[in-house]
Amino acid sequence: MVNTKPLSGYRVIELGQLLAGPFTGALLAYFGAEVIKVEPPGKGDPLRNWRVLKDGTSLWWRSLGRNKKCITINLKSERGRDLVGQLIDGADVLIENFRPGVMEGWNLGPERFRESNPGLIYTRISGYGQTGPYAHKPGFASVCEGISGFRYVNGVPGEAPVRPNLSIGDSIAGLHAAFGVLLSLLSRHSSGKGQIVDIALYEAMFNMLEGVIPEFDGAGIVREPSGTTVTGIVPTNIYRCADKKYVVIGGNGDSIFSRLMIAIGRPDMAQDPHFSDNAGRVQFEDEIDLALSTWCRGLESKEVLEILDASDVPSGPIYNAADMLGDPHFNARGLFEDVQVNGEPLKIPAMIPKLSETPGETAWAGPDIGSHNAEIFGKLFGLDEISQEALKNDGVI
Repeated sequence: MVNTKPLSGYRVIELGQLLAGPFTGALLAYFGAEVIKVEPPGKGDPLRNWRVLKDGTSLWWRSLGRNKKCITINLKSERGRDLVGQLIDGADVLIENFRPGVMEGWNLGPERFRESNPGLIYTRISGYGQTGPYAHKPGFASVCEGISGFRYVNGVPGEAPVRPNLSIGDSIAGLHAAFGVLLSLLSRHSSGKGQIVDIALYEAMFNMLEGVIPEFDGAGIVREPSGTTVTGIVPTNIYRCADKKYVVIGGNGDSIFSRLMIAIGRPDMAQDPHFSDNAGRVQFEDEIDLALSTWCRGLESKEVLEILDASDVPSGPIYNAADMLGDPHFNARGLFEDVQVNGEPLKIPAMIPKLSETPGETAWAGPDIGSHNAEIFGKLFGLDEISQEALKNDGVI
């Protein structure tokens, strides 16, 4: 059989709950890894009950739990921890996002597997990392986004920082964790050895800060929040149109700015030497934004975008979920996948990157809790139905 996915043949044990760890597992599973997700018996991963529920299960879970083989093991029991240890001994990758020290307290820390599974990629996701004075602190994404510096630059000057209505800190950390796993697997090809991947949520967000640190260290400038604009780049902003919809206009290239001003009927600004480069435009940001705001208010958003498209000016609408599902480009690019949940179709987002020869795919939606108990306990542990039932009665699975 030809493996058509880049991670086919790799086994991943996912012990994480909620977002960062499970997002890492979802990415790896999408591209072919066998991801065995271990959940506590009963309610399982709390994400199963978060936000919008249908038939008693979160719709979010159906996306984040895709392609995973879900089993239940009680990590608070000695027998359960022994079973998990056996799973990890036979795995290529472990993902855990407990507070530092928890895995060691269960005798499931990295040292436990140094000899029994020297090629293991032991992936740890926490709020502040495994070392340092804050390592012991609980680290939710909301808190870590704040200390990372990310929240500081988001919002309107003089007002409270704004949070995107997404758990972006968890998702960005999950991306970094998946990247760390892949780097470690590449390294293992030559060294034969595994390693520890230490991902901190606040550091993953810190990694997104572009030039914030060198601008301060080299010039003493603290980048401040700038509302709907980006400091030092003009024009790039959001404008309200006659139909009350918003559009994004990015006219900050020199030649683009000239085309933009001509398109909105302001050739005088297109030809004004004060606006010929970005440094000059930054000094006249208010004047430029006023011209663009005035023009947009007089037209519906569709008209605005048609005029700007005709002039090859980067611009676009502000989409919600309904807009995306109805957009021909989103659909042409295959950004939605249909899965079956309890006999009904459900659209979930496809995952990127797109690979021409070994693409990822969703084989099944996030399954019900314990759906793969019989398969995993039978195949990997050699336990028959009677033995499995005994473990269930003992509260181990």
